[in-house]
Parts: sequence; structure tokens; C-alpha cells
Amino acid sequence: MRMPAEWAEHDGCLMAWPTRQELWRGGLAAARAEYAAVAQAIAAFEPVTMVAAPGQGAGAERLCGPGITVVEAPIDDSWLRDSGPIFVVGADGSRAGVDFRFNSWGGKHAPWDSDDRISALLLERLGVERIESPMILEGGSLTVDGEGTLITTEQCLLHPNRNPGLTREQIEQELKDRLGVTKVVWLPYGGLEDFETDGHVDGVAAFTAPGKVLIQLPDDPAHPDHARMRANKAVLEASTDAQGRPFELVELPQSAFVEVAGEVVEVGYLNFYVANGGVVVPVAGVEADEEALAVIATAFPGRKVVGVPTPTVASGGGGIHCITQQLPKGGAA
Repeated sequence: MRMPAEWAEHDGCLMAWPTRQELWRGGLAAARAEYAAVAQAIAAFEPVTMVAAPGQGAGAERLCGPGITVVEAPIDDSWLRDSGPIFVVGADGSRAGVDFRFNSWGGKHAPWDSDDRISALLLERLGVERIESPMILEGGSLTVDGEGTLITTEQCLLHPNRNPGLTREQIEQELKDRLGVTKVVWLPYGGLEDFETDGHVDGVAAFTAPGKVLIQLPDDPAHPDHARMRANKAVLEASTDAQGRPFELVELPQSAFVEVAGEVVEVGYLNFYVANGGVVVPVAGVEADEEALAVIATAFPGRKVVGVPTPTVASGGGGIHCITQQLPKGGAA
């Protein structure tokens, strides 16, 4: 079984309702409004299921509106890309969910025991086979082409707060064994200021087609990642994918910084969700939005690109990709 690319057909999208009040520093209502707007945007392309903590389902239903399925289950936080299952499919259409361990990005937010269990609960509810892995891993730390290639960052996966007992080679082998990939490309860097996730790849690079990678490449020399992203680019230029093809790189130079509750945060355009027929992109309400959306539209020809303002989500440490998880189309469970 293998992890399909994000542009493969989905049966739907999974999300989780904002829960941890202290994370949003008084902005919980704003965060929930943004999550609801993201859910509505994705629902225009495919079904959306929102997981809410017990007792919060009715409130989520009111804000999300019609067309969003809300289910209640114990959760600690609302970043289902990282705490939820990573789905793999077989050539016969069978589908399973890999349940990696979750430790709240190296123990940053306690408690996290409910988030560590949510994959198993969701897979049972969906009637999807569960494949357990002892390795700590978040879905935002990887991107795949569906043809055997996985890209990740050394900054995150080799961080000592995740799997200190595993070597790089052991981590790579577990990715190959569980996700069906045959080649892992290691970028040196995620975002320098990505303190929450320790440098997830979904802030700096994403496959948009086999052999084609969209990379964050800020054109402002004062940007904290100006040199670091050029180091990532050099690694990709010197690499090939699992099929032996050189990578075609599409550069995303735009960047957006906005102020939320007195703090300047970066809204990462690359942290988007690929839906059936569309791409839902975080935007900041600034001039650079339009240019970034145009670049992403070029990278995904034939898909409708939709921007959703998510400055509060950015202040919480992520973007639209971080708060979603695709459920790929499957036949047999």
C-alpha cells in the first residue's frame, strides 16, 4: 500500500474544531470563524467532516453551517494533519490509515493523550484498517508524489524531541515501510521561525505533480529564510525523484506578514489544501495575496484556486494544510 499524492481523488476532508483556549491567547472565537470559513471553502469541492470535542458539536455546527458533518470525539487540539491518520491505498482500491504516535510537536502543549488516540478512533468510525507505527510523526512533515517519492526536512524529523532513539536511516526505513515510498529526499530546512512544528515541510515545499515541486523562495533578502530556502532549492536541483526524473521547481517568492493580537506572524501561502478540483490557500488580506494565488494556480492548472483569510490560524502556528487531512478515495476497507 502507498500514500497517494494529495491531488489524487478524495472521498472527503477531515478537520478538528479549535479547542485549546490558551493556544489562541484570547482569539479562540476568531480561530473558530476561520476554521469554519476553511471548511465551507473545501465543502464546495468535497465533503468535510469536523471533529469537535464532546459538548462542542452544536456550536461547531452553528458556525460551520449546512453541508459540514460534525462528529464529537475527545481531542486536545485542532491540527488534524498532524494528529490524525495518514492514509494509504492499495492497487485494488483497499484503504488503510497509518497511526503514527503523536507527542504534540515534541511536548509543546500538554495534555496530548487524546490527540495521540484520535487516529484510532477516527479509523474505527470510518471502518478503515489501522496500521500502527511506534514512530512519532506528523503529517505536515512530509509531502509525496504518489509515485514513490517523499520530501521532508532534517530540521523536523531529526529533531531530538521526536524520536531520539532512532537514526536517520531508521526513520527513513519506517517511512518507506509504512507509506510505500522508495525514495526520501531530505531538505535541510523548514522555516526558521516555525517554532511550533520545528520546521515542517508544508511551510517550504509541496509536490504539485509527479516531478514538480512548489518551493518557498522569499525574494526579500531580509526574510529570515532567504538563504535557507536557497539551500533547500540547491538540494532539490541536485536530486531526482524515485523514477529518476530531475525535479521541475516552481518558485513562490511572495510572503505575507500581518499583526495578530500585537504579534507579527507570517501567513504561509504554501500551506494550502488540494481538494477535488480546487486548491484552498491561506491568505493575509495584503497585496502579495494575488500574486501568490497566481503562482499556485500556475502550479495546479485546471483547478480552481480559492483564498481564505487565516491570520489567526497562522498565529496559532500553522495554515490550512495543517488543519486538514484528506481522505483518499477507496474501494474496499
